[in-house]
Amino acid sequence: MTRKSVLHIEQILDWADAHFERTGQWPEARAGRIRGTLDEKWHCIDSALRFGSRGLRKGSSLARLLAEQRGKRNRKALPRLTLKGILAWADVYHVKNGKWPNRECGPIDEAPGETWNAVELALSHGQRGLPGGSSLAKLFARRRGVENRAVPRLLSREMVLSWADIHHARTGMWPTVTTGTVAEAPWQTWRAVDKALRNGRRGLKGRSSLARLLERQRGVLPGHRRLAPLSIELVLDWADAHHRRHGRWPNVGAGPVPNASGDSWETVNNALRQGGRGLRGGSSLAKLLAEHRGLRYHLGLQPLTPATILAWADAYHRTFGKWPTRRAGPVDGAANETWSAIEVALSHGHRGLPGGSTLPRLLQEFRGLVNRAARQPLSVRQILAWIDAHHERTGVWPRATCGPIAEAPGETWSMVEHALQRGSRGLGRGSSLAGLLRRHRGVGRHVRVPPLSIAAILSWADAHRKRTGAWPKLLSGPIEGAAGETWQRVENALREGKRGMAKGGSLARLLFDERGVRSSAYSPSLSEKQILAWADAHRQKHGKWPAAHTGAVEEAPAEKWINIDYALRAGARGLRGGSSLSRLLAREGRRRSAGR
Repeated sequence: MTRKSVLHIEQILDWADAHFERTGQWPEARAGRIRGTLDEKWHCIDSALRFGSRGLRKGSSLARLLAEQRGKRNRKALPRLTLKGILAWADVYHVKNGKWPNRECGPIDEAPGETWNAVELALSHGQRGLPGGSSLAKLFARRRGVENRAVPRLLSREMVLSWADIHHARTGMWPTVTTGTVAEAPWQTWRAVDKALRNGRRGLKGRSSLARLLERQRGVLPGHRRLAPLSIELVLDWADAHHRRHGRWPNVGAGPVPNASGDSWETVNNALRQGGRGLRGGSSLAKLLAEHRGLRYHLGLQPLTPATILAWADAYHRTFGKWPTRRAGPVDGAANETWSAIEVALSHGHRGLPGGSTLPRLLQEFRGLVNRAARQPLSVRQILAWIDAHHERTGVWPRATCGPIAEAPGETWSMVEHALQRGSRGLGRGSSLAGLLRRHRGVGRHVRVPPLSIAAILSWADAHRKRTGAWPKLLSGPIEGAAGETWQRVENALREGKRGMAKGGSLARLLFDERGVRSSAYSPSLSEKQILAWADAHRQKHGKWPAAHTGAVEEAPAEKWINIDYALRAGARGLRGGSSLSRLLAREGRRRSAGR
């Protein structure tokens, strides 16, 4: 067995930083192989930190190291919680926001690293020193007298009439089922009150309604509620104000519209749908925001065809060197489309598709891609035959980084290595390519590879471009005319400073420096000044500010707004991090006019 090299904390942190910059997440022990290394895996790093091997001290772990050095939340070493502490945080939240928190309220400002969702889970499952069987709603109902939606309180006609009187005194109008939330009972809605009056629930007799109760007890006649006229500009102004206040756009259930004389987002949506009050009808709140603010509107999406999806998949493959999955995010060149939405449409038969399919099945049928869910079993005898054919063709024995297997389309040496290690696809667990070579071919170590030169790499790259029409990438496989060489091995040598190369480079960076090739694997530094200049130009052309989903930057076609947003968030490409495109525009005075 080859002796593993000594590890250093600084090297591990460098790998972790590169992983975070590439994926947006910190690595875990199960994250697999470390990109840019020959045979390092995150679970091996975690074991070395735990047991003190390879020059490291004993008693740590990957999660603990990232918690100490990078501030990553360590789920296995979270501090204990108390009901008193949770209530103190909730009281502060209530004073700031005028409402009690729930599990969807995000981070807790007074406790860095804590979220209301994590507190909800601890209350429910009895974790972190709490007894369990509770929730935020139950805790606030018991300790702060807040009504719990899961256990609605009993109603009485007198209580409903008192709420209606207060509403009339405050707004000058009587409530209806579309009024929204009852201001004096934040967990209650006038629609729920009307339903209880009709069905005889929650202590009421039934066979009544809110309108009948007000008519009999307060003399309110039908048609009493004359709401003010509306206009598209006014509704958009209200929506922009809602977005500035809450950081999200309103929907039908967003409740009353502040300073709108009794209007709620439900009444606005009804007017947009049915017409009246100065509106033509035939629209909706979601459709209006899609047309004027660029929001995704699922009912207004264009029909899909397999040919269209395959064209997008081909473009993705040309750009990234791999086929898309449902987790690949937005579809480049297709506004408001995501690969996740395409997967759902293929599966459920939406948007003109027959249904019953998936993205992997479509790519398997029309592009020959191997579907992971339907891979053929392997045998040691078959793998050895592929190994011998590779050695006869290239003069070297294969490794996990050697790319596709020429004799088995759709298979790669990395997939074979994974199956040998995990014991999947009919193979025994705990083996590897190196183990097979040692036991069946007597190969102890791979042949020492010769030095590299920048001139040689560039000549190979030029030949690849001339032959294929595209510049090589990390996963472009074997290098034609260079026996035993792959683009992965060239990348490793450039990154790690081996085979005569300077450390810290990459194939993408070399091609950018020497051939001017722009790629997602290497992007030049950004500055907030440059981003704002592009945003101003976008505003002048289109009348609105760019968002993360806007697409390509017209002044810099190789740049995309979603990549700029990611760099602002993660602190990549020379930026500080902790920001976003929307926050940058807001901080520099652009955001108020961005929604108009």
